[in-house]
Amino acid sequence: MKVLIIGGGPSGMIAAISSSQDKNNEVILFEKMNMLGKKLLITGKGRCNITSSIDIHEFIQNITGNGKFMYSAFENFTNDDIIKLLNKNGVKTKVERGNRVFPASDKSIDVRNALERELKTRNVKIKLNTKVKSILADDNKAVGIELEGGEKVYADKIILATGGKSYPLTGSTGDGYIMAKKLGHTIITPKGSLVPLTSKDNDVKSLQGLSLRNVKIILKDIEKNKKIYEDFGEMLFTHFGVSGPTILSSSAHLLRYKNSEELMKNDKIKLFIDLKPALTNEQLDLRIRRDFDENKNKQFKNSLDKLLPKKMIEVIIKRSKINEEKKINEITKEERRNLVELLKNFEVNINGFRPIEEAIVTAGGINVKEIDPKTMESKLIKNLYFAGEIIDVDAYTGGFNLQIAYSTGYVAGKSNE
Repeated sequence: MKVLIIGGGPSGMIAAISSSQDKNNEVILFEKMNMLGKKLLITGKGRCNITSSIDIHEFIQNITGNGKFMYSAFENFTNDDIIKLLNKNGVKTKVERGNRVFPASDKSIDVRNALERELKTRNVKIKLNTKVKSILADDNKAVGIELEGGEKVYADKIILATGGKSYPLTGSTGDGYIMAKKLGHTIITPKGSLVPLTSKDNDVKSLQGLSLRNVKIILKDIEKNKKIYEDFGEMLFTHFGVSGPTILSSSAHLLRYKNSEELMKNDKIKLFIDLKPALTNEQLDLRIRRDFDENKNKQFKNSLDKLLPKKMIEVIIKRSKINEEKKINEITKEERRNLVELLKNFEVNINGFRPIEEAIVTAGGINVKEIDPKTMESKLIKNLYFAGEIIDVDAYTGGFNLQIAYSTGYVAGKSNE
């Protein structure tokens, strides 16, 4: 059987490895960039968060879009399977905070090279700098592909694994959506998921570069007084708003929240940051009183060094409406309580998402209702299969999106019906 795979990212590479397990298959992998796995190289800030070490059955809970679709694929190719494959090719792994699995070397290139070695061992033909223009179909069957230069390559099976639209410089420019749409597939509008959020609050911009650890965040629809998402961990203030792990995960929920864009336009979406989540309001009040007792003759502006990062002090003073020149022993009980409330509920108005090009992953893509979850074969076009980010499935950070790529790629490659 001749198998053509379009796209040399993680899903495409695993699909090729899986396809080549049948020695009778001739497997050809087409990649329009000058190397395989270009996007893989930038994952995990260049370290490659390979997968998660949690039980594979718990992965579904970490998928924000169409998790149920993944049951069969995860059973077929697990987190243990990808680790074994990499180990076999000389990549040792380690588990870090939050069950995140990384290469022991902290180099994503080692993961990419290991997969490339496996492809070469299995005699997969790799065609770099080769752009596929369209998929050829006849009588609702995929029969081959047409390259950009007009050359046609015929085959028994086509696997489309071109990725989404995030990080276009790595080759993810949405080509696959166009090819699939021409064949009658429904494309759920691609949007950036795991993407930073924007704010027009001036004092938030002044906090640019400040990273906060061990904070609690709540993203809220204030019109309905409804909690959209809650998390604990790290976040970062930027020149455009907020980012960091907790914010990226919150964006996946905000993306799917009804009328979220309209609500953001009308200042109805707020982020509340609890800067001291380990303390109750009463405990925080006691802590502040202790600090104030030590500094009772100082001015308010010189009393918060132990409590807050330096960069945040000016913003907190401004928002507290306490005169910065005021002596500590003159601060009223009510002013102190307002300060506690401010530290437990630091507000940021959210007015949008950063562009899809800056998203870690694309939400949207080929409608899962048009794909057989057991084989990844199109329900509309026989012998056409899908793998990876092109499918409308996406998850939180933590290695889950890459595992979706491996598992769907493996199933698409393995299926020779």
